[in-house]
Amino acid sequence: MDFGKVSPGQINTINFTLPADSPLNMQVLSGQPVAHPLPAYVGCPVWMEKSWLGKIYPSAMKDKEALAHYTQQFNTIELNGTHYQMPNDETIERWLEEATPGFKYCPKFPKAISHEKELLGVEDATQFFCRQLLKLGDHLGIPFLQLGPAYTPQKGKGLVEFLKLIPEGMTIAVEFRHPDWFANPRIWARTCEILREAGHAAVITDVSGRRDVLHQTLTVPKAVIRFVGNELHFTDYTRTDEWIQRLKKWQQEGLEELYAFIHCGQSECAPELSNYWIQELNTHLGLALKLPKFLPKVDQMSLF
Repeated sequence: MDFGKVSPGQINTINFTLPADSPLNMQVLSGQPVAHPLPAYVGCPVWMEKSWLGKIYPSAMKDKEALAHYTQQFNTIELNGTHYQMPNDETIERWLEEATPGFKYCPKFPKAISHEKELLGVEDATQFFCRQLLKLGDHLGIPFLQLGPAYTPQKGKGLVEFLKLIPEGMTIAVEFRHPDWFANPRIWARTCEILREAGHAAVITDVSGRRDVLHQTLTVPKAVIRFVGNELHFTDYTRTDEWIQRLKKWQQEGLEELYAFIHCGQSECAPELSNYWIQELNTHLGLALKLPKFLPKVDQMSLF
């Protein structure tokens, strides 16, 4: 993900400390931990990456087999393919066939809706997209709407009307990118109230070069985090450690569900960083999430 990317030389100059919680969280969370283990989903932004062959996928795996192998390794995916193409029935059927029990797809709204038309005049497209997603049944996680980089608060009425198109019972997460959403605390507070009233989440994006998007606001008792590391720089781990403690706090305060999508700058190292997230969640939040299985490394010299 290029959004908020910095050069390697800048990483050590950045203050990665998480901001304080929003006061709204106290109204959204019950104040008591959920009675059952926190439903938590951790995954990557792609299911096919050549560098994963021989790492978490068989070396001889064919591209068309990647999704089936991915769903055995992780329990969710940030489904970016839907940003570029509406899924037809054949695609939905294939996703259902490849999903393992408990697996959740989290599709991104098409850019034709979010970026090209900026949520205006998109009633038919939005309703069709949502109908397709609902066909995923229990395998549908939380869809997310990424607003375009030029989508400012001045266009916010369009967002309010758009949210009315989302079917009852479907919760989506909205990712804000333009700096003006965060520059004025009153604008951000009102935006979050609108999401809360509509029953939708605000994506929390943790990326090096845009610390303003790292708001700590829960508008529903679900956390949706897009975490972007820096190719396993040591700060990727210290940042994760702080996130785990924040999530433990939210768990104790009544968080009901977690989605964490782990980017690593380059997709090559996303499995390693995802594995660390899962390990730490299991250790500190008392979860029992399945860890991805890494294949033994082959010593090429031993072949001769």
